[in-house]
Amino acid sequence: MRSLDDLLAEGVTGRRVLVRADLNVPLAKDRPGVITDDGRIRAVLPTLSALRDAGARLVVMSHLGRPKGTPDPTFSLAPVARRMTELGFPVTFAGDTVGEQASAAISALRDGGAALLENLRFNPGETSKDEAERTQFARALAGFGDAYVDDAFGAVHRKHASVYDVPKLLPHYAGLLVLREVEVLRRLTDNPDRPYAVVLGGAKVSDKLAVIETLLPTVDRLLIGGGMCFTFLTSQGYEVGKSLLEAEMIDTCRDLLARAEGRILLPTDIVAATAFAADAEYEVVPANAIPADRLGLDIGPEAVAAFADALSGARTVFWNGPMGVFELAPFAAGTRGVAEAITKVDGMTVVGGGDSAAAVRALGIPEDAFGHISTGGGASLEYLEGKTLPGLEALE
Repeated sequence: MRSLDDLLAEGVTGRRVLVRADLNVPLAKDRPGVITDDGRIRAVLPTLSALRDAGARLVVMSHLGRPKGTPDPTFSLAPVARRMTELGFPVTFAGDTVGEQASAAISALRDGGAALLENLRFNPGETSKDEAERTQFARALAGFGDAYVDDAFGAVHRKHASVYDVPKLLPHYAGLLVLREVEVLRRLTDNPDRPYAVVLGGAKVSDKLAVIETLLPTVDRLLIGGGMCFTFLTSQGYEVGKSLLEAEMIDTCRDLLARAEGRILLPTDIVAATAFAADAEYEVVPANAIPADRLGLDIGPEAVAAFADALSGARTVFWNGPMGVFELAPFAAGTRGVAEAITKVDGMTVVGGGDSAAAVRALGIPEDAFGHISTGGGASLEYLEGKTLPGLEALE
């Protein structure tokens, strides 16, 4: 891939540079327009700042959430524009994607100035499976730029107009964040230092099945927590009460455990509650004795200790998915304990984006305690699965 350094060496003063960023930040459900985690904004600022300081005229574009191809105030990028300005990167906000407001904002740019377009997914062409419709939108976007930089690793697994089609129409380059993500993930797949441990959590086995299948032949230890652990426990003949369960995946989990030959580690105790609520009654119970009227919402202290012990000698660790419902204080200890154990690993540690990255910040664990925190949960998993990612393909 051509890189940001290549573009800067060519010179960008006075040139319009179209930057695909990943500004898909979480918003507070009960406070419209309030950003609860600005990590993705901060992650793209080094690329934007380098271009601004070199005199480029920046046109920044991103999606937020999953609007249905029409404007929806709930998913406006206006709060992101405000936050960027607060972080020392002022932008002019355009209230549309390729309409009059976008054209006016871009025409008014001076060297070192920046405009942020409204949510790309407000236009049906961004996510359309109809190539002609997608291409039409891509051409309109490309008309705003003289060069294209992709620094949205969290979107490179999507075959969307701004990710896949626009780079076909302009000289294209990988931003600093994308290059760093690819460098780190290649180290995980090519020849990781051993022992190599992977920690997987989250809700469903089905969401992680492909990456488990890919990693199982190569990892030394695979630690399973989160809601997905209950399907594994059921496959061993345990009752899991009202815990999350994918009945259709039980046989698959039993097969994975057999093939792993002891390399998969499951929790031996569980925090079981009467309801999915912060004020619910709860108790720590053995993993093979979850009461019928309770559901598991976190791994227990014994499991945390066992996971920490398994991680202590690792030289490479990849973590994707929380160990429990970390958003609710009574059920955050498992995620916190495992995260803190990963920070003590003497080697390469990678947090695979998504809820794991959100947990790190929500729990107040210093981000620099990890080797790398990915900005793309789904993208990082698909990369490890060996899939071709459209956004990277377009840059290569």
